[in-house]
Amino acid sequence: MARYTCSFTISLSIDHLQPLLLDLLQGCDLEIQYYNADYILAREIPGNVSFSKLVKVEVFIDRSSATETESRMSVVIKNEELPLQLNNHCRQMFEFVKQEIEHSRHWHLIESLAG
Repeated sequence: MARYTCSFTISLSIDHLQPLLLDLLQGCDLEIQYYNADYILAREIPGNVSFSKLVKVEVFIDRSSATETESRMSVVIKNEELPLQLNNHCRQMFEFVKQEIEHSRHWHLIESLAG
């Protein structure tokens, strides 16, 4: 199973983060499956790739360390595909979503750590 993670610190109040993330993920052609105050689950819309390559995106919003001006979140992007090639579908979607978060006009990126 392919799995890629990244953590972000952004300059945005925690109260505004979730609605902006929902819009961002939908803009990445991901369907929101579930969300609550500190968690979002989205998946790639079926039709373009085989089912084993369909990507799921989990966003964990860290409410415990949030301040009035900073928010932290972790993103996990995974699928059932074996990562036999470095440039697999899951990795491509990870890079795309990561870039969308890093370059969003709705906040200023303070830190990005990919793992």
